[in-house]
Amino acid sequence: MDLKEKIKTLPSSPGVYLMKDSLDNIIYVGKSKNLKSRVASYFYNSKSHSPKVQKLVKNLKDFDYILTDTEFEAFILECRLIKEIKPRYNRLMKSTNCYVFIRLKVNVEYPDIEITSECNKEDGCLYYGPYTNRSTVERGINGIKECLKILCNNSTRKASSCLYYSLEQCIGMCLKDTPSDEYLAIFDNILMLLNGRDNKIIDLIQDKMNSASEKFDFEAAAKYRDYLTAVDYIVNKAKVIEYTEKNKNIVILEPLENQIIKYYLIKGNKVLFSEKYTLTASNHNELKAMLLKNIMLYFKDKALETSLKISKEDVDEAQIIYSYLKSQFANCSHAIIKKSWLSTPNNINMDKALDKLIKTQEDIIN
Repeated sequence: MDLKEKIKTLPSSPGVYLMKDSLDNIIYVGKSKNLKSRVASYFYNSKSHSPKVQKLVKNLKDFDYILTDTEFEAFILECRLIKEIKPRYNRLMKSTNCYVFIRLKVNVEYPDIEITSECNKEDGCLYYGPYTNRSTVERGINGIKECLKILCNNSTRKASSCLYYSLEQCIGMCLKDTPSDEYLAIFDNILMLLNGRDNKIIDLIQDKMNSASEKFDFEAAAKYRDYLTAVDYIVNKAKVIEYTEKNKNIVILEPLENQIIKYYLIKGNKVLFSEKYTLTASNHNELKAMLLKNIMLYFKDKALETSLKISKEDVDEAQIIYSYLKSQFANCSHAIIKKSWLSTPNNINMDKALDKLIKTQEDIIN
């Protein structure tokens, strides 16, 4: 069948599509809320496509697809299939930069901040990440250092100053008489930013961008804008990881159609269980009993886990789940199941949380 004819048979529903070459190898995996529209976009308006997409289209000989009930499931399935299959064009279209961490050396006289590809929690340093875009992290760290005037390239503490000192981008860290109290105060601000407790650095970069714009120095304004975007990326990614590691057990309900809902049980960054259910005015308690049964089945045995750490392999799913829960456009509702609730039979707090969760979906459906 001609590919354009095959596209006409695609449903306009969520799912994952798998692009194949002449040897029937899967060369690209994608997802969409509307499969028909998304797959068709590869074959129309080709002039607007990037060179990489144009090359992909030239090699397309067939495609398969997998339907999902929701866009969220399509995101999760796409992520899993890309990791399992490792399609050639997914690798080409994604940044080739590896996952990185931000490392803060705090166990030295003059603390430092740097980027590393490895996380060694035994070296006494503080680590943040992993981050999926090295160049953005590098830009963000460089912007922080420049705006706080700690952009120094001479750590030997000799009498001569570095180039950045003459450019007023270094407070004198390179000199023997470095103002250590001032530097340590600056470093504390960086720590508070990365821990989500203070946004003074973001405000400082914003002020510099606005000031440059008012002076019609648009080149400088664009530079600070890029710094701001990069720092926002660093801070937001830290929020994703913190949220995932803190909120281990999550129940999600999402409406489909005709009073059908789908519920998910998520532990950290993994979907453990999902099932559809018809929610009516009379079966509120029946659904709650079903949720309680599955919560105890899937969560309780793992409740003794003391920590959950997000690795390089986990961060993509963690981002998908976090974005899904925080999206203002999603109709889903969710509840965090606390570890202490699982050890108490008929816990009243869990009962109230599930009542509220189901009531939210009843209001959406009705």
